[in-house]
Amino acid sequence: MAITINFGLILFFHILASNFDILPARTCSNHKFTARRVYSSCQDLPHLSAHLHWTYNSSTGQARIAYRARQGSSGWVAWAVNPNQIGMVGSEALVAFHNSNGSMAVYPTLITSYSPSMLPGELSFQVSGLSTEYSNNEITIYAVVGPFAGGSLVNQVWQAGSLVLDDIPQMHAVSQQNLQSTGELDFLSG
Repeated sequence: MAITINFGLILFFHILASNFDILPARTCSNHKFTARRVYSSCQDLPHLSAHLHWTYNSSTGQARIAYRARQGSSGWVAWAVNPNQIGMVGSEALVAFHNSNGSMAVYPTLITSYSPSMLPGELSFQVSGLSTEYSNNEITIYAVVGPFAGGSLVNQVWQAGSLVLDDIPQMHAVSQQNLQSTGELDFLSG
């Protein structure tokens, strides 16, 4: 009888754990970056286990950013600014993934439709210091971006997909998490 009850409790907690995230939340405020990188602000994004860290220079209109998101070694992540509206189409992205030789790849790309090429492209704002790393099942994109036409206020989009073929990120899922990964960000006030 006691064995049945214990097995029942174990099964109950296993089902509970598989339906709810009962692990402590990972937040941006306690994250330690490699190479002593430090950022003055951060935001735990509400979807896709993603976080944005930044330091904004109001005199140049540029933000030094670190975008990090949970991802397996076969997937990709992206962070973007849409200069015209909130939403995916029209956004200008930084995308990162493991390429076919095993090294990390990162580049800017334009999201011009719901089936974008995901090939490298030139953005309307400056991007410098672009790099990426993969550690602890998380991809991080580092860059200096801006200035932006809207000043410190931008429409941001972030995304993740599970497949890269021939070194090209493929379509992401169309779950609520993916479809709701947009919002406004003011680099001055967070």
